[in-house]
Amino acid sequence: MTPIANLVTSSIGRKFLMALTGLVLTGFVTGHMVGNLQIFLHPDHINGYAHFLQGLGLALWAVRGFLLLCVVIHVWAAVTLWVESKKARGPEKYDRNKWLAATTASRYMRLTGLVVLAFIIYHILHFTVGVQGTGGVFKDALPHWEMTDNVKEFGIPLANKGESVHDVYSMVFLGFMNPVVAGFYMLAVALLAMHLWHGVESLFQTLGWRNHKWSCLLRGIVGLFAFVYLLGNLAMPGLIVSGVAKPAEGTTAAKAAAIQCSAGATQTPAQK
Repeated sequence: MTPIANLVTSSIGRKFLMALTGLVLTGFVTGHMVGNLQIFLHPDHINGYAHFLQGLGLALWAVRGFLLLCVVIHVWAAVTLWVESKKARGPEKYDRNKWLAATTASRYMRLTGLVVLAFIIYHILHFTVGVQGTGGVFKDALPHWEMTDNVKEFGIPLANKGESVHDVYSMVFLGFMNPVVAGFYMLAVALLAMHLWHGVESLFQTLGWRNHKWSCLLRGIVGLFAFVYLLGNLAMPGLIVSGVAKPAEGTTAAKAAAIQCSAGATQTPAQK
């Protein structure tokens, strides 16, 4: 049997595939969070960043396709391993469940994984595809933003001054000004952080990068990583929906917020 076939048919091979794809996806969600935190900077930053990504064309779709493949493999491996484990236990149910030393995160890996999968689908429909009915805020098309300065990251030009780009800044602000959207996002990222807490530590074990000498240190580092990831992702919807973070003047989000504010101010107490 070839090594590729072993990866698919053996439980060890599927665990390896799940760990490897989990590592790739962990890197992606971390980079995604860092990129999204630019929402708290001048609109040029996140709009220029999004413009650069959109300008990658086929390369961007190749990356998206690769990430989608990783998600499919990760989910498939997890489901088949769970089915295999369930069959091995047989139809008899245990009189009581004993979690032993299992962490809360490890107990609910499948549940958090399913919610995160649903969130990924929703997030793509909402912020990438812009499908109406998923909390989308633009009925016709994304608004545009005229760059006020040249923007570079690590010496790489992202967008030039005067260039018209999609106003992703306003899209994010208006999306998270909706309490339902913000609430679902915060719930999903909390579950994703829990998923990462156990998953990252497990992938180190599966890939042979963990040993008894530094297992405690690894657990602490992974826990800190999951906590920072949680705070970084909660900050965006939390500060926006609470009104602590205000959209920059001149953006579509600022204009929409002003209209909502004036509309609310003209309502009678009975209407409110």
